[in-house]
Amino acid sequence: MSGTKKGAEASAIVYSIVETAKANNLKPYEYLKYLLTEIPKHIEDKDARKAYLDDLLPWSENLPDICKKPT
Repeated sequence: MSGTKKGAEASAIVYSIVETAKANNLKPYEYLKYLLTEIPKHIEDKDARKAYLDDLLPWSENLPDICKKPT
């Protein structure tokens, strides 16, 4: 996958999401699964800056508990 420029870019994006999730005390697998479930629900939204995007950020207090590591 990272043998091409686009593959390397995709890998870098996923790595960045995973590391940001870790830095925000999230379970990376559960967080990615949540993102990949929620984003398609809004694929028809015309304005990509809708409020739902704020709820998907790794520091959002609105993330489901399944994504959060126990403290």
